[in-house]
Amino acid sequence: MRLITAEYKNKKFVGIVKGDGTGVLPLNDVEEKKSGQRSFSDSLIKCIEQQDFLEQAQSLLNWVKGQNRENDFYLPLDQVKVMAPIPRPKKNIFCVGKNYVEHAIEMGSKEDIPEHVMVFTKAPTTVIGDKEGVLLHQEVTNQLDYEGELAVIIGKQGKGINREEALDYVFGYTILNDITARDLQARHKQFFIGKSLDTSAPMGPWIVTKEDIPNPNNLEVTTKVNGETRQQSNTNHFIFPVEEVIHVLSQGMTLEPGDIIATGTPAGVGKGFKPPKFLKAGDLIEIEVEGIGKLSNEVIG
Repeated sequence: MRLITAEYKNKKFVGIVKGDGTGVLPLNDVEEKKSGQRSFSDSLIKCIEQQDFLEQAQSLLNWVKGQNRENDFYLPLDQVKVMAPIPRPKKNIFCVGKNYVEHAIEMGSKEDIPEHVMVFTKAPTTVIGDKEGVLLHQEVTNQLDYEGELAVIIGKQGKGINREEALDYVFGYTILNDITARDLQARHKQFFIGKSLDTSAPMGPWIVTKEDIPNPNNLEVTTKVNGETRQQSNTNHFIFPVEEVIHVLSQGMTLEPGDIIATGTPAGVGKGFKPPKFLKAGDLIEIEVEGIGKLSNEVIG
């Protein structure tokens, strides 16, 4: 199931994307037609917090499939504004650094390959959706870079989670672009400021529930800039697989529904080229993750 947060006629809603990608089922509007009720939140975080949400959504979807004019219940996807699935996270986005050997090397040397999970965070105000503009921030940086990543959405509260049970705590997966100001990152000797400029976490276009992605550690990840392939790898090259990341983060710290974990980026970031290929106004960044789809954003001055 692909779940989106979208807007239609100035009203935000949570919906299910049609299998062929042409339409979206607005849950509350359809439920009202079915039963006269509107019990779904317009916040996907609140939906995730509701333990029977997926069961109720699937039941509604099954009802629609049984109607004579099924297509009448869908809005054309190209007529709605697709927002980030979680437009405003409740807390910082967890990000794993240097989770691919080749990326660790391109950012330094073999000595930079981590022995333990390396984590930093991005501010909630960084998030934007598919096809929204990434600000160039020329007033503070001239080294803006891209990082295509698989992101994990936590589905239930947990602490001290075992590796063997870690995926039970996942709600689904999406795509995240960990936009980074490399000069700020170097200047401040830590990652937070260089990772937290406004618009530096494009995310989406939707969340794919975990049932449709049984193994997050074997997905192709591709990033293109203006059609040129810059990053091409597979999550089977993770140094720390998703289960390990969740296990480590949950030791002494409670993970909650709606928490977002960006799992790290492959080699091929702009800084890794000689000379570097930093972003400029007009650049189109397209990130594809197998089983999820494509996240596209243009850089604007």
